[in-house]
Amino acid sequence: MELKKLFKRGVNLKQIFDHLNRPINYSFPPKRIISLAPAITETLYHLSLEDEIVGRTRFCKYPEDKVNNALNVGGTKDIKLERIHSLKPDLIIAEKEENTKEIVETLEKHYPVFVFEVQSITDSLRMVNHLGELIGRQNKAKSLHDNIEKSFTQLPNAQQKRAAYMIWQRPYMVVGKNTYIQSLLSHMGFVNPFVQREGRYPAVTIDDLKHAKLDYLLLATEPFPFQEKHVKQFKEILPNVKTVIIDGEMFWYGAKATNIAPYFQDFFTQLT
Repeated sequence: MELKKLFKRGVNLKQIFDHLNRPINYSFPPKRIISLAPAITETLYHLSLEDEIVGRTRFCKYPEDKVNNALNVGGTKDIKLERIHSLKPDLIIAEKEENTKEIVETLEKHYPVFVFEVQSITDSLRMVNHLGELIGRQNKAKSLHDNIEKSFTQLPNAQQKRAAYMIWQRPYMVVGKNTYIQSLLSHMGFVNPFVQREGRYPAVTIDDLKHAKLDYLLLATEPFPFQEKHVKQFKEILPNVKTVIIDGEMFWYGAKATNIAPYFQDFFTQLT
């Protein structure tokens, strides 16, 4: 809707710059929000936006007791535009990695679209504070920010052990540089030999893994659902490397990070 029409209707407009430094003009506080990133959706609910969240992706599954009250508008990379139009949102929230440039360009023709970019622990904390400013929940966001920051201080330390975090097979893909997952791994004292590769999620071969001098191979449960059968396969290929399943959801940024310390404390007992 044109800004002049909004002014005539007496709508309280606010301008804010998103993480890509794009100016976003929207009605404040927003009353009809669509979130296209699962970790951000969960964080919005944590900030008491139950009534305002009208749409989310099919991958937005937390909190389980509330998320189904919002309409499924498709995937993170394959939205259902007609469903979004039916919701008449006054703000759509996206994330640079989760959502494509094409999706953002399509949606911004019709609605304000705020894009976050989360590639590190620092970015994740900034996201929480900026989200509070965006939706008018600064106090709740500050409290959440502090709880997440405290959780990070309680994480165990791997003492510079070498580890690869695998997210996909056919081809095998691992976490690389400029990712939130890598930032969290580094914070916990892991050394990732594949951060020198080009790309944020480089493809690797079995020979690459053999030559990486790994202490650990971490098989994530998402996006590819690695299971114990895959652990057995890698143990045959890499007999001197400890291969374990790791819960990929524990590497979500935002509200999920408030509860990760107990998981990783237990997880590290498997590694010793």
